[in-house]
Amino acid sequence: MDKKFKTKTGYCHVLPDNIVLTRDGVLGEISKITVGNTMTRSMIIYSLFLVYLIYKVVTLYAIGDMVRAIFHLAVAVLLFFALLKSVNNSATPVIPRNKIKAVTFKKATALTRAYFLIDFEDEKGKLKKRIIMLPGSMSGGYEAAEDAVKIMQEEKLIA
Repeated sequence: MDKKFKTKTGYCHVLPDNIVLTRDGVLGEISKITVGNTMTRSMIIYSLFLVYLIYKVVTLYAIGDMVRAIFHLAVAVLLFFALLKSVNNSATPVIPRNKIKAVTFKKATALTRAYFLIDFEDEKGKLKKRIIMLPGSMSGGYEAAEDAVKIMQEEKLIA
C-alpha cells in the first residue's frame, strides 16, 4: 500500500520495498534542472565559489583591505566545512528500504524546516545520506511534518 506525504518539492511515497521521492510543481521542476539526481553539479558550483572566495581573500589581503579579507576568509572556511559535510549526501529519488540504516527526524526551528535524514547504503556499498525536506511554515509545514512522522512511525522507519 502506498503511503505518501508532502515534501518541499513534491511527495515522498513510502512503499513496502522502497522510498520514492517525486517532484512536482515549480519547485520540483527547478530542483530537477539544478540538482537532478546527483549532488555533483551542486558540489562543483560550490567548489568554484570557494575558489573565487579564496582568490578574493588573496587579492584583498594584497591591497591591504584586511577587514574584507577576513570576512571573505570566514565565509570561505564555512563553505569549505559545509562542502566536507555534504560529500556523502545523495539526491537519489529511490531508496531501497532494505538498505536503510537509520532514519532521523529533525524538528523545525524558527530558522529551519523540519526534515528527515535517511542513512542508507548505495548500490556500491557506500554509506550515503538523503535529506527529505518538509514544507515550510508558510505552506502548512507543521501539519505536513505531523503527517510525515506518523507515516514513518507506522512503517517502523523511526521509533
